[in-house]
Amino acid sequence: MPLINENFLKLKTGYLFPEIARRVKAFTESNPDAAKRLIRCGIGDVTEPLPEAVRYAMHEAVDEMGVRDSFHGYGPEQGYEFLRKAIATNDFQSRGINIEADEIFISDGSKCDTGNILDIFGKGNKIAITDPVYPVYVDTNVMAGNTRDADEKTGAFGGLVYMKCSPRNGFVPPVPKKKVDLVYLCYPNNPTGAVATREQLTVWVNYAREHGSVLLFDAAYEAYIQDPAIPHSIFEIEGARDCAIEFRSFSKNGGFTGVRCAFVVIPKTLMGTTKAGAKQSLHALWSRRHSTKFNGASYIVQRGAEALYTDEGKSQVRALIEHYMGNATLLVKACKKAKLKVYGGANAPYVWVRCPEGVTSWQMFDKMLNEANVVITPGAGFGSAGEGWFRISAFNSRANVEEVCRRIAEIK
Repeated sequence: MPLINENFLKLKTGYLFPEIARRVKAFTESNPDAAKRLIRCGIGDVTEPLPEAVRYAMHEAVDEMGVRDSFHGYGPEQGYEFLRKAIATNDFQSRGINIEADEIFISDGSKCDTGNILDIFGKGNKIAITDPVYPVYVDTNVMAGNTRDADEKTGAFGGLVYMKCSPRNGFVPPVPKKKVDLVYLCYPNNPTGAVATREQLTVWVNYAREHGSVLLFDAAYEAYIQDPAIPHSIFEIEGARDCAIEFRSFSKNGGFTGVRCAFVVIPKTLMGTTKAGAKQSLHALWSRRHSTKFNGASYIVQRGAEALYTDEGKSQVRALIEHYMGNATLLVKACKKAKLKVYGGANAPYVWVRCPEGVTSWQMFDKMLNEANVVITPGAGFGSAGEGWFRISAFNSRANVEEVCRRIAEIK
């Protein structure tokens, strides 16, 4: 029999969201009447229809596929030029950021990209993550063999540098006291909903440049930033081209969770080194990896994504964001009215709530499920620093959110 990758055996038995689904399934099967009134605010999946501009563009692209002269088979693995140019122009150059179209790689999701990026980095790197943290960052490093076993009490994996985030530091950690090679940062943050200021990101860029580190910056929720002083991209910070990779997604701003389209930005000036100390372009390595392991997002989907940058598309995206952020505002108010400590919801579609004293995050999950028939996400699933917290997603209909707010008020 073939040998397996034993790093998988270090992982917890279930990834956070499938475990939530398992518990919800067991509950609904045992409580069919309660299942009818169940409202899901756990997994951050969008609920509103695709923008009309996207649907129209995708219909046109489907029609093109029905004619031999306009049919598209395999496309460029890095992405069609029309979408890469639209992204470079609208998301970066319009903000005065020096990012070119050929520094953008189209993919089918940021979740994939943040895990796959490890393919171009070698063994022995010192890796830092925030805590609490999006689980993919941790689990993919475990799978890649970049960690030791997990601590039985805390669940923390040996070999990783955990940067604790709390209300005391605004959920933005200080830079490590020692050198690390790779740093995962996500702002606006999932799960806490926190944002990083220009001054805080400048400190991180300066740290990375001083130590030769690379910042893996997940900006999947940048479109939800309401404060004009908050940067939308790490590349707004001087010097970031020499030390950062940015991940973006159309899932939450364009409603593409089921359509699948995202992108990675890797400047051509960004370098890594071989064991012998020779510099190597990370842009070139990712391009080679992308071409080898990925056949590109579909032409139809990329035309849909391009439509998000039209005047109609931009207007429709703004309406989606206003809807979800309106939900977040209602959830924040409801939690505060229930005398719960609450953060986030101001520049991100997630509300981060402190559990009542003496209640663990999974106990709170069960309490909300059984008493309110509402699915939330237990903070413990995001790391040890998430214990004692839970996340509520604002991705839902207004009617559902208003009902959730009413039920929160009734929880004892």
